[in-house]
This record gives sequence, C-alpha cells and structure tokens, in this order.
Amino acid sequence: MIDTSPGSRWREERTTFQRVYDVIVGTQSPGTAGEIAERADCSETGARESLEQLVEMGVAERRDGRPATYRRNDAYLTWKRVERLAREHRPAELRERVDSLLEEDEAFQERYGVPEPDAVTSEDVETEDHDALHDHWEGLSEWRTVRRDIRVLRRAVQRAETRLDGEARA
Repeated sequence: MIDTSPGSRWREERTTFQRVYDVIVGTQSPGTAGEIAERADCSETGARESLEQLVEMGVAERRDGRPATYRRNDAYLTWKRVERLAREHRPAELRERVDSLLEEDEAFQERYGVPEPDAVTSEDVETEDHDALHDHWEGLSEWRTVRRDIRVLRRAVQRAETRLDGEARA
C-alpha cells in the first residue's frame, strides 16, 4: 500500500534543507539538531548542515552549548514580511492601514486607560468573572498585535517608498 498522507507527501516533495527550513521557521522554541532532524524527518547530520546554512543566511540563530540549539530568527521573518508588503502594496495603501491601526490603538488606550499594553496589571480586572478575565487578556493580546503590525507596516511604507524612488530613477 502506498502512503499518501500529507506527512509522506511533505517528505517526498521537499528536500532535507526545505524540511529543516519549514521546521525552524514554524517553531518558536529552540531545539537541538537531533530534535529538529526528528521533526524534519531527516538525519541529524543533514539537519545540522541545513541549520548551519540557515544560520549563515540569517534565517536561524545558533546558541552554543552542549549540545548547540537553534531557533528561528524573528528579525528575519519580520524583514521578509516587510519586503512582501512593500512589494505587494502601494505606499498609500500601507499608510491607510497604519492609520486604521492607529485608531484601533487609540481605542485600546481608552478601553484600558493606559498608554500601552504592558502598563495593564492583573489588578485591573475582576478575577471572579472568567469571561471578563478572558476578554481582558484577549484584548491585550490583540492590542500587542496592533502595535506590532503598526511597526511592521511603517517599515513597509518606508521600503515601498524607497522602492518607488529607485524605480523612478531607473
């Protein structure tokens, strides 16, 4: 019988390097080459070689130790997102989205009565009401996401403007 499961197709259709890349960018916690090899379904040597290439490319970070551990480089993923947004959208569209997010940010500031999400304390919500507590923490998570998206989109605006300037000069 032929195995046609998604995992099987992933192993067959992707190289060792591609599978290690998928694993490293898909996880937030550090792992050893052996742990990553297991998830990428490859040899530890193949994983280690791929991880070292990813470190050189800036996709992954290596923490020396016994054994060394590897984790994704979040700055790389942010850069990649900025580049994609700048390539796919005009600066005016990106600015419009920033303005919309700034309005959301102001609404969160009013809702919580503080200038930033990290200024909110656990004493600011009734702990007896589970639903209220859940809504409180979910709102803070959304607020942090809004703040992160504002930073990324502002960088994308700058990158898109730079790209347009370069095209106009060419």
